[in-house]
Amino acid sequence: MSNTPNHQKVVLVGDGAVGSSFAFAMAQQGIAEEFVVVDVIKERTQGDALDLEDATPFTSPKKIYSGEYSDCKDADLVVITAGAPQKPGETRLDLVNKNLKILSTIVKPIVDSGFNGIFLVAANPVDILTYATWKFSGFPKEKVIGSGISLDTARLRVALGKKFNISPASVDAYILGEHGDSEFAGYSAATIGTKPLLEIAKEEGVSTDDLAKIEDEVRNKAYEIINKKGATFYGVATAMTRISKAILRDENAVLPVSAYMDGQYDGLKDIYIGTPAVINGSGLARVIESPLNADEKQKMAASAKTLKKVLNDGLANLEK
Repeated sequence: MSNTPNHQKVVLVGDGAVGSSFAFAMAQQGIAEEFVVVDVIKERTQGDALDLEDATPFTSPKKIYSGEYSDCKDADLVVITAGAPQKPGETRLDLVNKNLKILSTIVKPIVDSGFNGIFLVAANPVDILTYATWKFSGFPKEKVIGSGISLDTARLRVALGKKFNISPASVDAYILGEHGDSEFAGYSAATIGTKPLLEIAKEEGVSTDDLAKIEDEVRNKAYEIINKKGATFYGVATAMTRISKAILRDENAVLPVSAYMDGQYDGLKDIYIGTPAVINGSGLARVIESPLNADEKQKMAASAKTLKKVLNDGLANLEK
């Protein structure tokens, strides 16, 4: 492969359902020229690499192979999906202790390899594991991003698109806060074609109860999918691919992610939480603080409080 400046290398850590779906999405969209798959189950990564390279004649040339943490040394982007999956009846926050332990064994060898790119974290609970990756790595906060609310926001746009008979790509609405049970829809700032969503809802007879039902369905959609098929992976893998593309192609794209807070949203600090943000080749260029009404401000504060407690408890347990 070429070593010209535009040569881009991505390392995926974790080759389960989400990781392999992400690898497939990246191959289908022809993003990055070199793609490395790392997992404790070496035979699976080898098999996936062989399978994925068969897609390249139909998409874009790409070097795809099974690798090790040492391969991160010259990578532009490391994507972490490794961790225990969410089981039926289990919340994302229930995963925190076991996945913090797994993460602590992953980040160090990546950093030790000489890696100086950007981390994208998608393992759950993603807001907490993104914070932990930032802490474990010692990297600047701009170079550690979580997939966060990207999937939830996609689900909200799908649901609103169905409700108003509009393409979901034309709905400008965000889920905010935790990627999990304390997330909420930022309806007060949502628009369709520059017109406030709440105005459109009023004109079309969509009540606040209807919107609350949509929000609740979005919040619980993961549980529905997990109960029916065991796991969610296509949606989140495509969301991760979109974030990766914005990083690798230096897009300055506004995307919903888990980002470090440094005083935004009425003084939130030292926490990763879901918000719109500008993503480019440097990682997190800046947070775009979504305007919230009084009720939404309370929900954001409550979501942050929930994450803080679980984060602090999880890190304390890790140190025992």
